[in-house]
Amino acid sequence: MPGLVHVVDDDASFRTAIERRLKLAGYDVATYATAEDLLDADPDDMQPGCILLDVRIPGMSGPDLQGRLIARGSTLPIIFLTGHADTPTTVRAIKAGAEDFLTKPVSSEQLLEAIARALERQNTARAQRGKLETFRTRLATLTQRERQVFDLIVRGRINKQVAHELGTTERTVKAHRHQVMEKMQVHSLAELVSVAERLGMLET
Repeated sequence: MPGLVHVVDDDASFRTAIERRLKLAGYDVATYATAEDLLDADPDDMQPGCILLDVRIPGMSGPDLQGRLIARGSTLPIIFLTGHADTPTTVRAIKAGAEDFLTKPVSSEQLLEAIARALERQNTARAQRGKLETFRTRLATLTQRERQVFDLIVRGRINKQVAHELGTTERTVKAHRHQVMEKMQVHSLAELVSVAERLGMLET
């Protein structure tokens, strides 16, 4: 199955029509009449999926639900559906990370393309998070001195400067540098700098 689509809309006939359309395209579908129903269901964002969310639903609005999901740490992509295009709402939702904004009535082609894009981006983001986790795990294996050497070499210091700053010999720095490369599983300084950037180590 390509993924699970959560449809949140207060219009029962619309939910039924969308569910039929998506199931024909091979998706699993879960439908909800209100934002609260979706929050109660607490959808799992570890499996491929996205949320099709009506902007104007009774009770909690679509953008408010988006805010609640973000606060919960949900990474499920959200595609908004609206009967009335309203620029401020669109801008607010997109700024908060909405994947797409579709105006009803939406064609099957447009809808399926938006869902495919959302799932593709979710997949890419998940792979990047996995990579980051791997880098963090490797970083945690460094000794305190190896970590100091790492910090200095990714900021452009040469071995001689590192040795001077840490009050040790160039030979010792070379040995630590070798260990850092081994433990971080990189083959060049450029790769090591790239890892440091992704871990946010070069922001200060």
